[in-house]
Amino acid sequence: MRIDVLGAVRALRDDGTPVDLGGPRHREVLARLVAAGGRMVATDTLVDDLWAEPPVRAVGALRTFVAALRRAIEPDRPPRTPPRVLVTEGPGYALCLPRDDVDVHRFEDALARARRTPDALADLDAALAAWRGPAYADVTGSAWAQRERTRLEELRLEGTELRARLLLDSGAGAELVAELGAHVTEHPWREPAWGLLARALHRAGRQADALATLRRARTMLVDQLGLDPGADLRRLETDILHGATTLQSPRTVWTAGLRLGPRTTVELARTLALAGGDALVHSRRDRLAAVQAAERTGDIDLTARVIGGYDVPALWSRADDPEQSRAVVAAAERTLTALGTDGPADLRARLLATVAVESRSADLSGTGSRRAGQAAREAEALARELGDPALLVFALNGVFLQSFTRPGLAAARDVIGAEILDLATRHELPNFAVLGRLIRLQSASALGDLDAATAHAEAAERLAVSTEASLVPVLTGWFRARATAARSAAPGGPAAATAAAHYRAAEDALAGTGGMPGLHRGLFALALLGLRLLHGRPAPTDPALDWGPYRPWTQPLVLLARNRDEAARTALTMAPEPPLDHMQEALWCLTAHAAARLGERLVAARAATALRAARTEHAGAASGMLTLGPVARYLAEAEACAGEG
Repeated sequence: MRIDVLGAVRALRDDGTPVDLGGPRHREVLARLVAAGGRMVATDTLVDDLWAEPPVRAVGALRTFVAALRRAIEPDRPPRTPPRVLVTEGPGYALCLPRDDVDVHRFEDALARARRTPDALADLDAALAAWRGPAYADVTGSAWAQRERTRLEELRLEGTELRARLLLDSGAGAELVAELGAHVTEHPWREPAWGLLARALHRAGRQADALATLRRARTMLVDQLGLDPGADLRRLETDILHGATTLQSPRTVWTAGLRLGPRTTVELARTLALAGGDALVHSRRDRLAAVQAAERTGDIDLTARVIGGYDVPALWSRADDPEQSRAVVAAAERTLTALGTDGPADLRARLLATVAVESRSADLSGTGSRRAGQAAREAEALARELGDPALLVFALNGVFLQSFTRPGLAAARDVIGAEILDLATRHELPNFAVLGRLIRLQSASALGDLDAATAHAEAAERLAVSTEASLVPVLTGWFRARATAARSAAPGGPAAATAAAHYRAAEDALAGTGGMPGLHRGLFALALLGLRLLHGRPAPTDPALDWGPYRPWTQPLVLLARNRDEAARTALTMAPEPPLDHMQEALWCLTAHAAARLGERLVAARAATALRAARTEHAGAASGMLTLGPVARYLAEAEACAGEG
């Protein structure tokens, strides 16, 4: 049997005949287990994911769905024999199928192989061809499915461009012109795609068209944002003008095939991670491989040291690769269980800190959030008892990442950042000193103290020189764009176009690092929306803007800007509560603003309740990267609409 979710959810028997999975809830349960990648999903998590407001008998209904799915998937299973596919595991359920029997896993694995070696191009071709539409297309209205659709769509676009690059690098690719032309038309803000189209035209002997394509990209970017293309497109244009016969894309060389033990691998991965960008992506992949290798040895102490040895500072509340993070958390939890409560305190503290750091708040349901918060508190307590400053800053990193439980906690996060900075400075832990500075920058930004935030930005940049932390100037560049945007709304401040140009420059710099998937998608569009709101203008309506994970909360304002009030009202009522992350105040403010515009009193009242504790903060500024202006403005709108205050 195989299961497909790259399109509508379906199951097929070995002979290709479809399996009757039942109703929408049955398919969603199966789909949610597919998204877990073979790992157990707790019953409480499934209930939270299936129902925004679970009914009284939700657990019983879930068991009914599971029983029906088991009958459909294994119709010939003898009575009273345990299921082999949809199994009960601990407090929940897991789907036990080979990865090759699930289309989304085949796609992810093919993409991972193609990133490492061009020899995997045929597998990538087949995996891309398997897409029948948006992932989980018939699972509508579920926040988990929307997150997965967003993540997988980004991977699909990456796969499309990687396939084109591999073909062009191999000497082929002239036949890609039509395909890449359609791709850039649909996704005009993806600068690498323009470069690939130009290379394909050049390969087809159409040098003039290749140059015209690059100039079209330049014109679009200049007209839309007042900025030139990035360095790669400029270099490509120069090569074509100088008559280069072959155009090779830049390649990053990675060591591969070395037979290293798990401890050596994780130490190397930890070092590479601090460089950021592609190095971070590769290091996290190698880290997971090291964890899996350590588990296979059966040596619990070794496994604990490998898992806890990757104490890389983490700033953002959304994981770059949520599935990978969940795999690490699951391994840490298994190892904690094996160690027992009497196990070495330092190993237990590192495992608990790992659970807290890898369980990013934006990717959690209620049960997962509670467990991550508990792990953070336990790790901190153990680290304080042991008096180990390096362990304590790692544990405090977890406490910080679990400090987004509601809006309005910027001051509390500043206290955490101050302790991390103090410990790291006194005990010569420079990478965590950078983290402390960036946390304090975010906190000061959220509280509207741009002078303090600027001082922290400058100090972080000085530290970044000695620690070779290449992402720091990228993040501080975003902060300076955020500060320019705030000043543009004040009398005598810079023009709004100047602030937009600064945001665009910051976006280009971030894209040049490899994009940081957990941070990158939708950020630029959200920043432009914030800039427009600061100036009392409607939302941008350019269909090419990528709203990423923020679409459910920005869509009502985009529709209002298009004078589609009823569609905006529908979008507003369908938007879920914002995830508990750096952007929660911003998304609640967008909800409040749209509700006030549409006169939706109940939604406005809900937004006002959420925002009151953040009254003194600035919306979106907890990221240190953008701002929608003072929360108080949006709170007042919501309260007026709801008839409160």
